[in-house]
Amino acid sequence: MSPKKMDRSEGDVNASALRAEWMEQQLSPSTRALLEEDSRYFLHQSLSTPCLNALESCDGAIIRDVEGRAYLDFHGNSVHQVGYHNERVIEAIKKQLETLPFCPRRYTNDVAVTLARRLAQIAPGNLCKCLFAPAGALAISMALKLARVATGRFKTISFWGAFHGASLDAISIGGEAMFRSGMGPLLPGAIHVPPPNDCGGDESDCGNVEYLASVMEHEGDIAAVIAEPIRCTDVTRPGRAYWQRVRELCDQHGALLIFDEVPTCLGRTGTLFACEHYGVIPDILCIGKGLGGGVMPLAAVLAREGLDVAAAYSLGHFTHEKSPVACAAALAVLDCIEEEHLLERSQTLCGTLFAKLQALGEKHRCIREIRGVGLLAGIELFSAAHTVLSAEAIAERMLYACLRRGLSFKVSRGNVLTLAPPLTISEVELQQAVDILDAAFTEVLA
Repeated sequence: MSPKKMDRSEGDVNASALRAEWMEQQLSPSTRALLEEDSRYFLHQSLSTPCLNALESCDGAIIRDVEGRAYLDFHGNSVHQVGYHNERVIEAIKKQLETLPFCPRRYTNDVAVTLARRLAQIAPGNLCKCLFAPAGALAISMALKLARVATGRFKTISFWGAFHGASLDAISIGGEAMFRSGMGPLLPGAIHVPPPNDCGGDESDCGNVEYLASVMEHEGDIAAVIAEPIRCTDVTRPGRAYWQRVRELCDQHGALLIFDEVPTCLGRTGTLFACEHYGVIPDILCIGKGLGGGVMPLAAVLAREGLDVAAAYSLGHFTHEKSPVACAAALAVLDCIEEEHLLERSQTLCGTLFAKLQALGEKHRCIREIRGVGLLAGIELFSAAHTVLSAEAIAERMLYACLRRGLSFKVSRGNVLTLAPPLTISEVELQQAVDILDAAFTEVLA
């Protein structure tokens, strides 16, 4: 796979002629000087440093740069389900800082226990045991360790194209070349299979699940199958029958089913947990990102009680394992989702958003497909006959055309515009975002 293709797999590239042109036109000398300082002191890495712009503040669905320009943030790194600078979250953090800002290992605290109990109450099925961590990749790491201890096996099955974090163990099971290539020996036993396709509304679609079944049959000693039930990056939603069949296969072969919902949990798909769409309960569920309210880094592993079998091992042992401040933020997030009816709001606005995006699809011939669920949408582009631009070129031009108009989003797979607004987004803001997309498509395709 070429470096260019690799760079486009998980997000938009941070080194392109279009980006340089946008920065030259949009950013003042003082902002560019700050970005140069950032570039001087931070290690450069794809998708990150050098950076695009510098921010000064954020609130609700809005981020503002240091020059005062506002952008509707339909990216948010999947952390802003309850909106930026959420009052409940901020107040909970401030209150917790006054009494117990840190809890050393060997001790517990009421806030952490309360959050653990709360998660056990709302998690699907019997996922009543948990561990906390300060990052989603660490939750994945703990899940992998637990699977090895519980099964006595080490092999895993995951999907090509999947992303589960950027740590060495996470990229071993991940399937994106830009994270794996050139990294040397990865975890042994990390088997990859082709990913399921979007079901296109056909819930009976099992895709290529029998390929996975064949691998499980021939290997015979798989510890776990790990996957996102709904692929966040390019918004791929397999059919209900697909995951039900995978659940059956795991039970048949004594393997654990691990769902990675780090970016899609807590209402992003219209339900608290994405697996609820499938009626399938995993053995281990990893959540994170929005759990910290867009302020604190926090993730969690939720497991069924029968998997509490690793007392002699250190699955996590993280310094901030039971951070009272992060747990206070998470409790405020759960209160906000429940008391402000954000699940219902996500389901309602889903219909509004998709109707508007479908209208765009009928108007602009470079749109191949609109897909998604809840407030997570993907606009897949293709190279329309009436333009010489490739789908990837259209997507990149769309990004900067929209940024000029005040809308930020993620470009995935090179040709998918991924939209993930906060659940608190207003209908006016949704319409504003669609209007920006419409105007940008007209400009780019002119």
